[in-house]
Order: sequence, then C-alpha cells, then structure tokens
Amino acid sequence: MSYEPPAPPANLPTEIVNTLNESDPEQLRDVASYVETLAEHKEREARLEEDADDADVEERPDDLPDDVPAKATITIKEINDNRYYYWWREGDKVKSDYKGPVNPDE
Repeated sequence: MSYEPPAPPANLPTEIVNTLNESDPEQLRDVASYVETLAEHKEREARLEEDADDADVEERPDDLPDDVPAKATITIKEINDNRYYYWWREGDKVKSDYKGPVNPDE
C-alpha cells in the first residue's frame, strides 16, 4: 500500500471526490458497499429493460407497413369483415394512425 492518497478516476465529478476525501474510513466502506449494490441494481434493470424491448420486437408481425415506429403498439381492427392495421404511439405521445388493410388485397 502506498503512502500517497489514491488518484480518483478522471470522470468522477469534483463534488463527489471532495465529499469522499472528507469522509472517515467507516463512511467510505459504507459508500463502497452501497455503490457496488447500486451498480448491480442498475445493470439488472438495464438488462430487464433490454429483454423487454427485445420481446416486444420479436412479437411484431413481419409484414407491417414500413413507416410504423419500432416501439409502436400495433392493433388489428375488424370493420365490416375487413381487418386493418393501426398503430398507437409517437414518441411520448399516444395517437392512432391508420396504416391500411392487413391483407393488401382487401
């Protein structure tokens, strides 16, 4: 172990470095434990979100119109015995947009 204090990571904000430098060893160990647990939690949440996004994409039909956003919810409505695509969502706004018949021959 060196007698020199360790150098903080270059990307760590100065406010955090200063707070850590002012902390006693017990607080630093508590912070280290918390930070490790928090990092694991955030990694798990990111994996779950990624898995959910992948599941949504896999369930989408292959023959959708090209201009339907990737994260839009697709519904098929039946009107007068004909089936039609609609999508719902544009960014953070929810809206409905007619995209044509499910079977182009209809």
